Formats: sequence, C-alpha cells, structure tokens
Amino acid sequence: MDDTAQRPTAVSTRADQMPPFLVMEVLERAADLQRQGRSIIHLEIGEPDFDTPGVVLEAAKRAMHDGRTHYTHSLGHPELREAIAEWHHQQYGVEVSPDHIVVTVGSSGAMLLVFAALLDPGAEVLLTNPHYACYPNFVTAFEGVPVRIAVREEDGFQFDPEAVREHLGPRTRVLMLNSPANPTGTLTQPERMQKLVELLGDQVVIVSDEIYHGLVYRGRARSIREFSPQSVVINGFSKLFAMTGWRLGYAILPPWLVRPVQKVQQNLLISAPDFSQFAAIAALQHADADVERMRRCYDERRQLVLRRLKEMGLDVLTEPVGAFYVFVNVRRYTDNVYEFAFQILEQAGVAVTPGVDFGPGGEGYIRISYANSLENIDEGMNRLQTFLANQPMI
Repeated sequence: MDDTAQRPTAVSTRADQMPPFLVMEVLERAADLQRQGRSIIHLEIGEPDFDTPGVVLEAAKRAMHDGRTHYTHSLGHPELREAIAEWHHQQYGVEVSPDHIVVTVGSSGAMLLVFAALLDPGAEVLLTNPHYACYPNFVTAFEGVPVRIAVREEDGFQFDPEAVREHLGPRTRVLMLNSPANPTGTLTQPERMQKLVELLGDQVVIVSDEIYHGLVYRGRARSIREFSPQSVVINGFSKLFAMTGWRLGYAILPPWLVRPVQKVQQNLLISAPDFSQFAAIAALQHADADVERMRRCYDERRQLVLRRLKEMGLDVLTEPVGAFYVFVNVRRYTDNVYEFAFQILEQAGVAVTPGVDFGPGGEGYIRISYANSLENIDEGMNRLQTFLANQPMI
C-alpha cells in the first residue's frame, strides 16, 4: 500500500520535496550488503573513526555525577562560552566576547538557529557549487532560496569574488563559506576572504562553517572573524575532537544577532545538553595531544589516498589540505556518478559518496573519506583500482 495514499491534508509535503541525503543512502545499502556477508570498505561517511579522548569522557562522568543533567542557560554555560572565546583567541588572535556566543545542539543546530534568525521568505543564500549537502535544506527550511555559484577544481573550489558580484541582488542576505570545505578538503585563501568581506560590506552576512578547523595538514585555516566582526562563525566539537555523538556546537555572532538567535533557541530547543558542555570544556583545554595524534593519522591517510589515486591516473588538480576528504574527478568513466558510486559499492565492495550529493557541480566526482584505518584505506584503494581497470572510458 502507498504510505502517502491516506495522508492527512494537514501534513506538510515539505519533507517529500527534500532530496535524499545520498551519503546515507550509500551507507544504508552498504549495511544491507554487510548483513548478507559482504566485505565492505567504508570510505563514504564523514565521521571520525577515533573514539572521544579519555580526558573528555572523564569530564563528562564528573559532570553527570555532579548533577549536570538539567536545562542550562539558553546561550550555554558561561564557563564553556568563556573557554570557546579563549580558544578562539589562541587560534586566531581575535577577541570574542563570551556574551556573543551561543552553544547549540551540534553545528547543524547552530546553522538552523542562525538561518531562522536571518532569513525571510525569498531571501537568497549564496553557496559554492559543490557544497555541503545539507546547506540548501537549511536554507529552504526557512523559505530562503539557495543560489549556487560554480567554482573550479583548478582554483581550489573557492568562491571567485567576481562571480559572487554577478550573483548579488536585492534579496541576497547570506554568503555561506566553508573552509576547509566538505566535500573538497580545500581551503579558501585569506586574500579571497578579504575580497569577499570588502565586496559584501554590511549588506550581506558571511556565515562561515569552520567545523573542520584544526584538521589542516599544510598551512592553517583562517577564521572569517579575522576579517570581519560582523560575520558569523559556526563551529563545534564533532570533527576535531571526535565528538559527533555528543551533539554540541556553537555560533559566534555579531552583537545585533545574539538576542534573535537566543529567542529561537529558547523557543525551539531550550538549551544544549548540560553535561556535554563540561566535556567540551575539557576538550578545549586538555585534549591538545589527542587532537595532534588524530591530525597526524589523518595526514598519513590523506597522503596514502593521494598517492594511490595518482597511481590510478586520477590526478587531483588542487590537493586537499584539510578535513578528511578527497574529491575525485571520474568523468572519464561515467556521466552518471550516482549510478557509478553504487556500481563501485556493489561490484567492488567500496562505499564512496557520489558527488551529486553536493549539488549539480559535483556531477562527475566521487568523495572519498579517509576517516578509516590505513589498512582499510589501502584495501579500498586496491579494490577501486581493480574496478576501474575493468571500466571502459567514455
């Protein structure tokens, strides 16, 4: 029976209009194959394979035993906001008031709160094409309009300020920046950030997703707050500190945006989890050695993937230097990368993400995540090489 046949008329169809999250479709099919006894190498999911550092676990235990299991201030515990402000200053040399920070349920929660406060129906949000898969859904949830701007692999998939200028209009409200970027692993250069700030002025708010900051293997990521105090920083603890399941993020806001975001938080979410916030303080203050160990492991894996891809003749024009992804051009083999990714899964037992999950500009690419062990990555590359050797070129 069709589940939608008896749909009450009061039920919104917005969820039906939302595209599937393809990385999850791949992951779920991979799980089905594993239940059938197949060996699957997971190179699709964007989640650290490391456990949360012990110092963070111990802080969470103490917090729970101390009764930290209640609602908190809607902006987050003052102690955590002070720790975030101090960490931001140490990393970027930029002073941030704890009063301008809101602690959220994950960095996705931070984006939803910020867009809820910023967007009116019809407001436009500029995105790179390709972009993180969920950005358009965050925008359309509040009746905003995603505007995709093509970016080039040979240019590091960065915004071209002149292309941005051409897409500016009276309804442009936000430019969404992501550096290091998902899915490409590339950085936006500081000169580009400065040009974007100068171009957009006070009329367009730059919202910078900095969730992969700290996972950089050459140079360093620059925060948008180094260039504009009127910008918004989105960050969290999931990637750098291997804390995806703790569901804790934050936004650094210009003063005028704090109260609107706080009111949305109060009404929709109340507050972020209590004891998780004390775990986050320990992460910021005591997990440096754990973070560096994980970063070095990621870098070793990154170099392995790039070396193996080059051996297959799959050159990456701009080497990824952040996050844990490589965005690989496979146009010589396919003009339908969605089907191609599932062929790789079914025939080679390797799960990768089709590039179209990240917008139309991802057609012809697959995203390889190296958040897996060296042994599994090497085996995955062996399988991929064998698969490609038997594929005709188009």
